[in-house]
Amino acid sequence: MRNAFLAALALLALPSLAHAQAKVTMGLSHQLPPAHHIAKVVEAFAADVKARTNGEVEVKVFGASQAHKPAENFPAVARGAIESAIVVNFQWGNTIPEMNVTVIPYFFTDLEKLKKFPGSPAAKILEAKMEAKGVKNIAWFFTTRQSIFTSAKKPLKAPDDFKGIKIRGLNKMADAALEAVGASPSALPGDEVYNGLQTGIIDAGLTDVSAAESRKYYEVQKYGTVAPYFTVYFHLFVNPAWWNKLEPKHRDAIAAAAKKAEQDSIGITEKTAADAINVLKQKGMEIHLQTPAESKTWQGVMQKPVLDGFLKASPEDGQKLIDAINKL
Repeated sequence: MRNAFLAALALLALPSLAHAQAKVTMGLSHQLPPAHHIAKVVEAFAADVKARTNGEVEVKVFGASQAHKPAENFPAVARGAIESAIVVNFQWGNTIPEMNVTVIPYFFTDLEKLKKFPGSPAAKILEAKMEAKGVKNIAWFFTTRQSIFTSAKKPLKAPDDFKGIKIRGLNKMADAALEAVGASPSALPGDEVYNGLQTGIIDAGLTDVSAAESRKYYEVQKYGTVAPYFTVYFHLFVNPAWWNKLEPKHRDAIAAAAKKAEQDSIGITEKTAADAINVLKQKGMEIHLQTPAESKTWQGVMQKPVLDGFLKASPEDGQKLIDAINKL
């Protein structure tokens, strides 16, 4: 009798045990400080996933490079050390040279085109490249179309102002524009730039206006020139083996939350950029907003070296990608 009673209890416990085992953890690594607007988009995404799955999927966010440094995120996800990561598109460098299409100076900064990019043929070209490298992209978080060139000793308003300046670079291809105006770029991840500026490793910074504010560049830089220089995306990708093992309802919920965050990032980024410029001014930085005439002058000097390098590095799909963006 006692054995039958215990067996009945065990059977009653099975649904609860199955539910406990069904809980999924999605580790997510990124480099952004908590104050950055995309970091906040990511936190909202995590909460949305939890809500959509009734707590069955938990996104554990490891921001500010807690889990992996920026360059480690892709290999970590590809080998399954963590389920997902968010990286800035230009960090792919030579691994996926087509990713540099957004950092061709003054090429892809029109807001209406940026709104159409996720899900477009242009985005699908890049997503196929990522899948070939072992990760699956599920969202593009628009981060900036307004760059800021910061400096301590003098404002950087004309191409000649860059001569002899040690500046934060991005990667070899994008840095060709800085070299064309006489600067010496040094590629540094975002979380190392403040220290580089503070210690004099570099003289000038290059980042989006929101990052300049959230990383407190105003503490170590006096001047800032805001320009529609290029576009940056942080994009979310997952380990394909992990993704394919998820229950369909969990995949659908994560994808829906990612899509919402993707759309939310557009309005949030635009508002945050405007607010960041005001904060930088309030904190004592002298901000110069580049005029259309100045933009045209900079474009004339800085665009061609990067465009030429882009097409050389991606002879098969580079022009195809440029054409697809032009059609957005």
